[in-house]
Amino acid sequence: MDAAGVIGCFKDRSILITGSTGFLGKMLVEKILRVQPDVRKLYLIVRAADAASAENRVLTEVVGTKLFDVLRSKHGADFNSFITNKITALPGDIIKETCALRNSMVEQIYEEIHVIVSVAATTSFYERYDVALASNTLGVAHVCDLAKKCANLKMLLHVSTAFVAGEQEGLLVEKPLDAGKALRKDYSLDIQSELKLVESVKSKLRVQFSNDKIEKRKMKELGLKRARHFGWPNVYSLTKALGEMLLGTLGRDLPVVIVRPSIISSTFKEPMPGWTEGSRTMDMLYVAYNDQKLSCFIFNRNVIIDVIPGDMVINALMVAMALHWEKHGTQAIYHVTSGHRNPLRGSTFLESFYEYFHSNPRVTKDGRIVKHGRVTLFKKYTFFSLYMILRYKLALEAFHVMSVFGHSLSQHYNKLNRGYKFLILIAKLYAPYAFFKGCFDDTNMKKLWAITATEELDDGSTFDCDPACIEWGSYLINTHIPAALMYASNNNQMKKAGSA
Repeated sequence: MDAAGVIGCFKDRSILITGSTGFLGKMLVEKILRVQPDVRKLYLIVRAADAASAENRVLTEVVGTKLFDVLRSKHGADFNSFITNKITALPGDIIKETCALRNSMVEQIYEEIHVIVSVAATTSFYERYDVALASNTLGVAHVCDLAKKCANLKMLLHVSTAFVAGEQEGLLVEKPLDAGKALRKDYSLDIQSELKLVESVKSKLRVQFSNDKIEKRKMKELGLKRARHFGWPNVYSLTKALGEMLLGTLGRDLPVVIVRPSIISSTFKEPMPGWTEGSRTMDMLYVAYNDQKLSCFIFNRNVIIDVIPGDMVINALMVAMALHWEKHGTQAIYHVTSGHRNPLRGSTFLESFYEYFHSNPRVTKDGRIVKHGRVTLFKKYTFFSLYMILRYKLALEAFHVMSVFGHSLSQHYNKLNRGYKFLILIAKLYAPYAFFKGCFDDTNMKKLWAITATEELDDGSTFDCDPACIEWGSYLINTHIPAALMYASNNNQMKKAGSA
Protein backbone atom coordinates (compact mmCIF):
# COMPACT_ATOMS: atom_id res chain seq x y z
CA MET A 1 0.00 0.00 0.00
CA ASP A 2 1.27 3.48 -0.90
CA ALA A 3 0.07 7.00 -0.08
CA ALA A 4 -2.53 6.84 -2.86
CA GLY A 5 -3.86 3.60 -1.37
CA VAL A 6 -4.22 5.21 2.05
CA ILE A 7 -6.11 8.15 0.58
CA GLY A 8 -8.36 5.82 -1.38
CA CYS A 9 -9.58 4.12 1.78
CA PHE A 10 -11.34 7.30 2.86
CA LYS A 11 -13.12 8.00 -0.41
CA ASP A 12 -16.92 8.03 -0.11
CA ARG A 13 -16.71 7.05 3.58
CA SER A 14 -18.62 8.45 6.54
CA ILE A 15 -16.45 8.99 9.59
CA LEU A 16 -17.49 9.75 13.17
CA ILE A 17 -14.88 11.65 15.20
CA THR A 18 -14.96 12.45 18.92
CA GLY A 19 -12.72 15.17 20.32
CA SER A 20 -12.62 17.22 17.10
CA THR A 21 -12.25 20.50 19.02
CA GLY A 22 -9.02 19.23 20.58
CA PHE A 23 -5.47 19.40 19.26
CA LEU A 24 -5.30 16.02 17.50
CA GLY A 25 -8.98 15.91 16.57
CA LYS A 26 -8.97 19.07 14.48
CA MET A 27 -5.69 18.05 12.82
CA LEU A 28 -7.32 14.79 11.74
CA VAL A 29 -10.35 16.63 10.33
CA GLU A 30 -8.09 18.99 8.37
CA LYS A 31 -5.86 16.21 7.01
CA ILE A 32 -8.75 14.06 5.79
CA LEU A 33 -10.41 17.00 4.04
CA ARG A 34 -7.12 18.12 2.51
CA VAL A 35 -5.99 14.79 1.07
CA GLN A 36 -9.40 13.23 0.39
CA PRO A 37 -12.00 15.86 -0.55
CA ASP A 38 -14.22 13.02 -1.77
CA VAL A 39 -14.81 11.74 1.76
CA ARG A 40 -18.58 11.42 2.08
CA LYS A 41 -19.13 13.00 5.49
CA LEU A 42 -17.34 13.80 8.74
CA TYR A 43 -19.65 13.65 11.75
CA LEU A 44 -18.12 15.54 14.68
CA ILE A 45 -19.50 14.97 18.17
CA VAL A 46 -19.04 18.11 20.28
CA ARG A 47 -20.39 19.14 23.66
CA ALA A 48 -23.19 21.60 22.97
CA ALA A 49 -26.79 22.30 23.98
CA ASP A 50 -28.20 21.92 20.47
CA ALA A 51 -27.32 21.51 16.79
CA ALA A 52 -26.84 25.24 16.22
CA SER A 53 -24.43 25.54 19.17
CA ALA A 54 -22.54 22.45 18.00
CA GLU A 55 -22.18 23.89 14.51
CA ASN A 56 -20.97 27.20 15.91
CA ARG A 57 -18.31 25.43 17.99
CA VAL A 58 -17.03 23.55 14.95
CA LEU A 59 -16.95 26.67 12.79
CA THR A 60 -15.10 28.74 15.40
CA GLU A 61 -12.95 26.22 17.29
CA VAL A 62 -12.11 23.84 14.44
CA VAL A 63 -12.57 25.23 10.94
CA GLY A 64 -11.92 28.82 11.99
CA THR A 65 -8.38 28.16 13.22
CA LYS A 66 -5.13 28.92 11.40
CA LEU A 67 -4.71 25.17 10.92
CA PHE A 68 -7.23 25.33 8.06
CA ASP A 69 -5.48 28.17 6.19
CA VAL A 70 -3.97 25.83 3.60
CA LEU A 71 -7.34 24.21 2.94
CA ARG A 72 -9.02 27.62 2.95
CA SER A 73 -6.58 28.88 0.33
CA LYS A 74 -6.98 25.72 -1.74
CA HIS A 75 -10.78 26.06 -2.04
CA GLY A 76 -10.94 29.84 -2.10
CA ALA A 77 -14.49 31.18 -2.41
CA ASP A 78 -15.89 27.62 -2.29
CA PHE A 79 -14.37 26.87 1.12
CA ASN A 80 -17.51 27.50 3.21
CA SER A 81 -19.77 25.47 0.94
CA PHE A 82 -17.19 22.66 0.90
CA ILE A 83 -17.10 22.59 4.71
CA THR A 84 -20.90 22.72 4.98
CA ASN A 85 -21.20 19.80 2.58
CA LYS A 86 -18.56 17.64 4.26
CA ILE A 87 -18.95 18.32 8.01
CA THR A 88 -21.96 17.70 10.23
CA ALA A 89 -21.67 18.83 13.86
CA LEU A 90 -23.53 16.65 16.36
CA PRO A 91 -24.37 17.85 19.88
CA GLY A 92 -23.38 15.07 22.25
CA ASP A 93 -21.06 13.91 25.02
CA ILE A 94 -19.07 10.68 25.26
CA ILE A 95 -19.53 10.49 29.03
CA LYS A 96 -23.19 9.55 28.46
CA GLU A 97 -24.82 6.50 26.87
CA THR A 98 -25.09 6.63 23.06
CA CYS A 99 -22.80 9.66 23.49
CA ALA A 100 -25.92 11.73 24.28
CA LEU A 101 -26.90 11.79 20.60
CA ARG A 102 -30.52 12.43 19.65
CA ASN A 103 -32.52 9.27 18.90
CA SER A 104 -33.10 10.18 15.26
CA MET A 105 -29.37 10.81 14.76
CA VAL A 106 -28.38 7.57 16.50
CA GLU A 107 -30.30 5.52 13.94
CA GLN A 108 -28.66 7.46 11.12
CA ILE A 109 -25.22 6.87 12.63
CA TYR A 110 -25.87 3.12 12.90
CA GLU A 111 -26.61 2.99 9.17
CA GLU A 112 -24.06 5.41 7.73
CA ILE A 113 -20.82 5.23 9.70
CA HIS A 114 -17.85 3.32 8.30
CA VAL A 115 -15.17 4.57 10.70
CA ILE A 116 -15.17 5.79 14.30
CA VAL A 117 -12.13 7.66 15.59
CA SER A 118 -12.13 8.09 19.36
CA VAL A 119 -9.90 11.05 20.22
CA ALA A 120 -11.88 12.80 22.98
CA ALA A 121 -10.12 12.81 26.34
CA THR A 122 -9.10 15.01 29.20
CA THR A 123 -5.29 15.16 29.09
CA SER A 124 -4.52 17.01 32.30
CA PHE A 125 -2.13 15.20 34.66
CA TYR A 126 -3.95 16.84 37.56
CA GLU A 127 -7.59 16.39 36.58
CA ARG A 128 -10.47 15.64 38.92
CA TYR A 129 -10.73 11.86 39.33
CA ASP A 130 -14.45 11.81 38.56
CA VAL A 131 -13.98 13.86 35.39
CA ALA A 132 -11.03 11.77 34.14
CA LEU A 133 -12.87 8.49 34.78
CA ALA A 134 -15.98 9.73 32.98
CA SER A 135 -14.11 10.93 29.90
CA ASN A 136 -11.07 8.66 29.55
CA THR A 137 -12.61 5.43 30.82
CA LEU A 138 -16.41 5.35 30.62
CA GLY A 139 -16.29 7.41 27.43
CA VAL A 140 -14.49 4.51 25.74
CA ALA A 141 -17.28 2.12 26.74
CA HIS A 142 -19.94 4.43 25.29
CA VAL A 143 -18.07 4.85 22.00
CA CYS A 144 -17.50 1.10 21.83
CA ASP A 145 -21.21 0.43 22.37
CA LEU A 146 -22.00 2.83 19.53
CA ALA A 147 -19.48 1.07 17.27
CA LYS A 148 -21.01 -2.35 17.89
CA LYS A 149 -24.33 -1.17 16.46
CA CYS A 150 -22.89 0.35 13.28
CA ALA A 151 -23.88 -2.08 10.54
CA ASN A 152 -21.14 -1.00 8.10
CA LEU A 153 -18.25 -0.37 10.50
CA LYS A 154 -14.82 -0.94 8.98
CA MET A 155 -12.68 0.47 11.75
CA LEU A 156 -12.70 1.72 15.36
CA LEU A 157 -9.53 3.65 16.08
CA HIS A 158 -8.79 4.67 19.65
CA VAL A 159 -6.16 7.25 20.57
CA SER A 160 -4.49 6.41 23.86
CA THR A 161 -1.04 7.32 25.21
CA ALA A 162 2.25 5.44 25.33
CA PHE A 163 2.43 6.35 29.01
CA VAL A 164 -0.22 3.80 29.94
CA ALA A 165 3.04 1.95 30.64
CA GLY A 166 3.50 4.14 33.70
CA GLU A 167 7.05 4.26 35.01
CA GLN A 168 8.15 0.82 33.89
CA GLU A 169 11.76 0.39 32.78
CA GLY A 170 13.32 -1.31 29.78
CA LEU A 171 11.71 -2.06 26.42
CA LEU A 172 7.94 -1.48 26.54
CA VAL A 173 6.25 -3.60 23.89
CA GLU A 174 3.19 -2.86 21.76
CA LYS A 175 0.76 -5.22 23.44
CA PRO A 176 -2.70 -4.95 25.06
CA LEU A 177 -3.02 -4.23 28.75
CA ASP A 178 -4.31 -7.01 30.98
CA ALA A 179 -7.79 -6.13 32.24
CA GLY A 180 -7.81 -5.51 35.99
CA LYS A 181 -4.03 -5.71 36.36
CA ALA A 182 -2.34 -2.79 38.07
CA LEU A 183 1.27 -1.80 37.44
CA ARG A 184 2.01 -2.11 41.14
CA LYS A 185 2.83 -5.70 41.93
CA ASP A 186 0.06 -7.78 43.50
CA TYR A 187 -2.50 -5.00 43.09
CA SER A 188 -5.65 -5.33 41.00
CA LEU A 189 -7.97 -2.78 39.43
CA ASP A 190 -11.74 -2.73 39.40
CA ILE A 191 -13.41 0.11 37.52
CA GLN A 192 -16.73 -0.23 39.32
CA SER A 193 -14.99 -0.04 42.69
CA GLU A 194 -13.24 3.16 41.62
CA LEU A 195 -16.54 4.68 40.49
CA LYS A 196 -18.14 3.79 43.83
CA LEU A 197 -15.18 5.28 45.68
CA VAL A 198 -15.55 8.54 43.76
CA GLU A 199 -19.26 8.82 44.60
CA SER A 200 -18.63 7.98 48.24
CA VAL A 201 -15.92 10.62 48.60
CA LYS A 202 -18.02 13.23 46.83
CA SER A 203 -21.00 12.53 49.08
CA LYS A 204 -18.89 12.95 52.20
CA LEU A 205 -17.33 16.17 50.88
CA ARG A 206 -20.75 17.68 50.17
CA VAL A 207 -21.93 16.89 53.69
CA GLN A 208 -18.75 18.25 55.30
CA PHE A 209 -18.05 21.34 53.22
CA SER A 210 -20.73 22.10 50.62
CA ASN A 211 -18.04 23.97 48.72
CA ASP A 212 -17.30 23.41 45.01
CA LYS A 213 -13.71 24.62 45.26
CA ILE A 214 -12.90 22.22 48.07
CA GLU A 215 -14.59 19.36 46.18
CA LYS A 216 -12.58 20.16 43.05
CA ARG A 217 -9.28 20.19 44.95
CA LYS A 218 -10.09 16.99 46.86
CA MET A 219 -11.10 15.16 43.66
CA LYS A 220 -7.82 16.18 42.02
CA GLU A 221 -5.90 14.95 45.04
CA LEU A 222 -7.86 11.69 45.00
CA GLY A 223 -7.03 11.12 41.33
CA LEU A 224 -3.30 11.56 41.93
CA LYS A 225 -3.44 9.39 45.05
CA ARG A 226 -5.31 6.52 43.31
CA ALA A 227 -3.03 6.66 40.28
CA ARG A 228 0.07 6.29 42.42
CA HIS A 229 -1.62 3.66 44.55
CA PHE A 230 -1.93 1.44 41.47
CA GLY A 231 1.47 2.31 40.00
CA TRP A 232 0.73 5.08 37.49
CA PRO A 233 2.30 8.55 37.78
CA ASN A 234 -0.88 10.59 37.27
CA VAL A 235 -4.63 10.40 36.78
CA TYR A 236 -4.35 10.82 32.99
CA SER A 237 -2.21 7.72 32.43
CA LEU A 238 -4.29 5.67 34.90
CA THR A 239 -7.68 6.49 33.36
CA LYS A 240 -6.35 6.04 29.80
CA ALA A 241 -5.07 2.61 30.83
CA LEU A 242 -8.49 1.76 32.27
CA GLY A 243 -10.05 2.89 28.99
CA GLU A 244 -7.80 0.55 27.04
CA MET A 245 -8.72 -2.31 29.34
CA LEU A 246 -12.42 -1.66 28.73
CA LEU A 247 -11.88 -1.53 24.99
CA GLY A 248 -9.99 -4.83 25.09
CA THR A 249 -12.98 -6.47 26.77
CA LEU A 250 -15.88 -4.75 25.03
CA GLY A 251 -14.37 -4.48 21.56
CA ARG A 252 -13.25 -8.05 21.03
CA ASP A 253 -15.38 -8.55 17.91
CA LEU A 254 -14.61 -5.17 16.37
CA PRO A 255 -11.80 -4.11 14.00
CA VAL A 256 -9.84 -2.11 16.61
CA VAL A 257 -6.62 -0.14 16.30
CA ILE A 258 -5.08 1.54 19.34
CA VAL A 259 -2.56 4.30 18.71
CA ARG A 260 -0.33 5.28 21.63
CA PRO A 261 1.55 8.55 21.02
CA SER A 262 4.20 9.72 23.44
CA ILE A 263 4.60 13.46 24.20
CA ILE A 264 2.90 15.24 21.30
CA SER A 265 4.49 18.45 20.05
CA SER A 266 3.72 21.06 17.38
CA THR A 267 3.55 20.07 13.72
CA PHE A 268 6.81 19.20 11.99
CA LYS A 269 5.67 19.94 8.45
CA GLU A 270 1.92 19.67 7.74
CA PRO A 271 -0.12 21.63 6.99
CA MET A 272 2.48 24.15 8.19
CA PRO A 273 5.43 23.80 10.59
CA GLY A 274 4.88 24.80 14.20
CA TRP A 275 1.11 24.75 14.50
CA THR A 276 0.06 24.00 18.05
CA GLU A 277 -2.72 24.47 20.58
CA GLY A 278 -2.65 24.10 24.33
CA SER A 279 0.39 23.83 26.58
CA ARG A 280 1.32 20.20 26.99
CA THR A 281 4.05 18.62 29.09
CA MET A 282 7.36 20.25 28.07
CA ASP A 283 5.58 23.38 26.75
CA MET A 284 4.75 24.27 30.32
CA LEU A 285 8.49 24.44 31.08
CA TYR A 286 9.15 26.87 28.22
CA VAL A 287 6.28 29.11 29.26
CA ALA A 288 7.17 29.05 32.97
CA TYR A 289 10.82 29.87 32.20
CA ASN A 290 9.80 32.70 29.86
CA ASP A 291 7.58 34.08 32.64
CA GLN A 292 10.47 33.73 35.14
CA LYS A 293 8.58 31.21 37.23
CA LEU A 294 10.98 28.29 36.76
CA SER A 295 13.89 28.84 39.13
CA CYS A 296 14.52 25.14 39.79
CA PHE A 297 13.48 21.74 38.52
CA ILE A 298 14.34 18.05 38.63
CA PHE A 299 16.10 16.77 35.56
CA ASN A 300 18.47 14.13 34.23
CA ARG A 301 20.57 15.11 31.23
CA ASN A 302 20.85 11.47 30.17
CA VAL A 303 17.11 10.78 30.08
CA ILE A 304 15.41 10.18 26.72
CA ILE A 305 12.46 12.53 26.27
CA ASP A 306 10.09 10.79 23.89
CA VAL A 307 8.49 13.44 21.69
CA ILE A 308 6.53 13.09 18.45
CA PRO A 309 5.17 15.95 16.28
CA GLY A 310 1.38 16.11 15.95
CA ASP A 311 1.29 15.75 12.16
CA MET A 312 3.26 12.50 12.38
CA VAL A 313 0.68 11.17 14.83
CA ILE A 314 -2.12 12.01 12.37
CA ASN A 315 -0.25 10.34 9.51
CA ALA A 316 0.20 7.22 11.63
CA LEU A 317 -3.52 7.18 12.48
CA MET A 318 -4.55 7.26 8.84
CA VAL A 319 -2.04 4.69 7.61
CA ALA A 320 -2.92 2.33 10.49
CA MET A 321 -6.62 2.62 9.65
CA ALA A 322 -5.96 1.81 6.00
CA LEU A 323 -3.73 -1.14 6.88
CA HIS A 324 -6.27 -2.75 9.22
CA TRP A 325 -9.41 -1.94 7.28
CA GLU A 326 -12.27 -4.29 8.19
CA LYS A 327 -10.15 -6.77 10.14
CA HIS A 328 -12.80 -7.78 12.68
CA GLY A 329 -11.82 -9.43 15.92
CA THR A 330 -8.28 -7.99 15.91
CA GLN A 331 -6.65 -5.37 18.09
CA ALA A 332 -3.53 -3.76 16.65
CA ILE A 333 -1.41 -1.45 18.80
CA TYR A 334 1.07 1.15 17.60
CA HIS A 335 3.55 3.15 19.66
CA VAL A 336 3.78 6.43 17.77
CA THR A 337 7.00 7.44 19.45
CA SER A 338 10.56 8.52 18.70
CA GLY A 339 12.75 7.31 21.57
CA HIS A 340 13.77 4.02 20.00
CA ARG A 341 14.20 5.36 16.47
CA ASN A 342 15.59 8.85 17.01
CA PRO A 343 16.01 9.66 20.72
CA LEU A 344 15.83 13.23 22.01
CA ARG A 345 18.23 13.23 24.92
CA GLY A 346 17.87 15.45 27.93
CA SER A 347 21.17 17.15 27.16
CA THR A 348 19.95 18.16 23.67
CA PHE A 349 16.66 19.36 25.13
CA LEU A 350 18.49 21.52 27.69
CA GLU A 351 21.00 22.94 25.19
CA SER A 352 18.19 23.86 22.79
CA PHE A 353 16.24 25.36 25.67
CA TYR A 354 19.03 27.77 26.67
CA GLU A 355 20.12 28.49 23.10
CA TYR A 356 16.62 29.63 22.13
CA PHE A 357 16.19 31.96 25.10
CA HIS A 358 19.72 33.32 24.74
CA SER A 359 19.02 34.22 21.09
CA ASN A 360 15.45 35.33 21.75
CA PRO A 361 15.33 37.08 25.13
CA ARG A 362 12.02 38.31 26.41
CA VAL A 363 11.35 42.00 25.84
CA THR A 364 8.93 43.91 28.07
CA LYS A 365 6.38 46.42 26.78
CA ASP A 366 8.74 49.28 27.58
CA GLY A 367 11.54 47.67 25.53
CA ARG A 368 13.54 46.29 28.45
CA ILE A 369 15.32 42.97 27.80
CA VAL A 370 14.63 40.37 30.45
CA LYS A 371 17.71 38.31 31.24
CA HIS A 372 17.07 34.67 32.04
CA GLY A 373 19.28 32.86 34.51
CA ARG A 374 20.03 29.17 34.48
CA VAL A 375 17.56 26.85 36.17
CA THR A 376 18.88 25.07 39.25
CA LEU A 377 18.59 21.38 38.38
CA PHE A 378 18.48 18.40 40.72
CA LYS A 379 19.09 14.77 39.79
CA LYS A 380 17.14 13.48 42.77
CA TYR A 381 13.75 14.47 44.16
CA THR A 382 15.07 14.40 47.73
CA PHE A 383 17.67 17.08 46.89
CA PHE A 384 14.97 19.16 45.23
CA SER A 385 12.74 18.85 48.32
CA LEU A 386 15.57 19.94 50.62
CA TYR A 387 16.29 22.94 48.40
CA MET A 388 12.62 23.94 48.45
CA ILE A 389 12.61 23.88 52.24
CA LEU A 390 15.74 26.01 52.51
CA ARG A 391 14.92 28.37 49.65
CA TYR A 392 11.18 28.79 50.11
CA LYS A 393 9.66 27.10 53.15
CA LEU A 394 11.80 28.83 55.78
CA ALA A 395 11.28 32.19 54.10
CA LEU A 396 7.53 31.57 53.97
CA GLU A 397 7.46 30.83 57.69
CA ALA A 398 9.31 34.09 58.39
CA PHE A 399 7.03 36.11 56.10
CA HIS A 400 3.97 34.54 57.70
CA VAL A 401 5.09 35.69 61.13
CA MET A 402 5.97 39.21 59.94
CA SER A 403 2.92 39.68 57.67
CA VAL A 404 0.81 40.70 60.64
CA PHE A 405 2.83 43.95 60.69
CA GLY A 406 2.08 45.17 57.18
CA HIS A 407 0.14 44.69 53.96
CA SER A 408 3.31 44.81 51.80
CA LEU A 409 4.79 41.83 53.64
CA SER A 410 1.54 39.96 53.17
CA GLN A 411 1.80 40.54 49.41
CA HIS A 412 5.39 39.23 49.39
CA TYR A 413 4.22 36.17 51.31
CA ASN A 414 1.40 35.44 48.86
CA LYS A 415 3.69 35.83 45.84
CA LEU A 416 6.36 33.57 47.31
CA ASN A 417 3.74 31.01 48.37
CA ARG A 418 2.28 30.87 44.85
CA GLY A 419 5.75 30.29 43.42
CA TYR A 420 6.46 27.58 45.98
CA LYS A 421 3.22 25.71 45.30
CA PHE A 422 3.74 25.95 41.53
CA LEU A 423 7.25 24.45 41.67
CA ILE A 424 6.18 21.69 44.04
CA LEU A 425 3.20 20.76 41.86
CA ILE A 426 5.07 20.60 38.55
CA ALA A 427 7.84 18.60 40.20
CA LYS A 428 5.27 16.07 41.45
CA LEU A 429 3.58 15.83 38.06
CA TYR A 430 6.64 15.77 35.83
CA ALA A 431 9.25 13.93 37.92
CA PRO A 432 8.25 10.57 36.39
CA TYR A 433 9.04 11.92 32.91
CA ALA A 434 12.24 13.65 33.97
CA PHE A 435 13.58 10.28 35.16
CA PHE A 436 11.76 7.96 32.75
CA LYS A 437 13.81 4.80 32.12
CA GLY A 438 11.54 3.02 29.68
CA CYS A 439 11.88 2.82 25.90
CA PHE A 440 8.84 2.26 23.71
CA ASP A 441 9.16 -0.61 21.26
CA ASP A 442 8.22 0.44 17.73
CA THR A 443 8.14 -2.92 15.93
CA ASN A 444 4.60 -2.39 14.65
CA MET A 445 5.30 1.23 13.76
CA LYS A 446 8.11 0.13 11.44
CA LYS A 447 5.45 -1.37 9.17
CA LEU A 448 3.81 2.04 8.83
CA TRP A 449 7.15 3.74 8.10
CA ALA A 450 7.88 1.22 5.37
CA ILE A 451 4.56 1.83 3.65
CA THR A 452 4.71 5.57 3.04
CA ALA A 453 7.94 7.01 4.46
CA THR A 454 9.15 8.09 1.02
CA GLU A 455 5.82 8.27 -0.81
CA GLU A 456 4.61 11.69 -1.83
CA LEU A 457 1.85 12.51 -4.27
CA ASP A 458 1.94 15.29 -6.87
CA ASP A 459 0.00 17.66 -4.63
CA GLY A 460 2.50 17.27 -1.80
CA SER A 461 0.29 14.99 0.31
CA THR A 462 2.40 12.72 2.45
CA PHE A 463 1.93 10.25 5.28
CA ASP A 464 5.44 10.25 6.67
CA CYS A 465 5.39 9.19 10.30
CA ASP A 466 9.04 8.19 10.66
CA PRO A 467 10.78 10.45 13.22
CA ALA A 468 14.23 9.56 11.88
CA CYS A 469 14.17 12.71 9.72
CA ILE A 470 13.92 15.07 12.72
CA GLU A 471 17.00 17.02 13.81
CA TRP A 472 15.83 17.73 17.33
CA GLY A 473 17.91 20.79 18.12
CA SER A 474 16.83 22.60 14.96
CA TYR A 475 13.19 21.58 15.38
CA LEU A 476 13.00 22.75 18.99
CA ILE A 477 14.81 26.06 18.45
CA ASN A 478 13.30 27.06 15.12
CA THR A 479 9.84 25.50 15.26
CA HIS A 480 8.50 24.16 18.51
CA ILE A 481 9.65 26.53 21.26
CA PRO A 482 8.54 29.70 19.39
CA ALA A 483 5.23 28.00 18.57
CA ALA A 484 4.59 27.06 22.20
CA LEU A 485 5.42 30.57 23.43
CA MET A 486 3.32 32.21 20.71
CA TYR A 487 0.29 30.10 21.63
CA ALA A 488 0.69 30.90 25.34
CA SER A 489 1.02 34.62 24.58
CA ASN A 490 -2.04 34.68 22.32
CA ASN A 491 -4.03 32.66 24.83
CA ASN A 492 -3.17 35.08 27.64
CA GLN A 493 -4.19 38.04 25.49
CA MET A 494 -7.55 36.44 24.75
CA LYS A 495 -8.12 35.78 28.45
CA LYS A 496 -7.37 39.41 29.28
CA ALA A 497 -9.67 40.61 26.51
CA GLY A 498 -12.41 38.32 27.78
CA SER A 499 -12.14 39.65 31.32
CA ALA A 500 -11.97 43.29 30.27
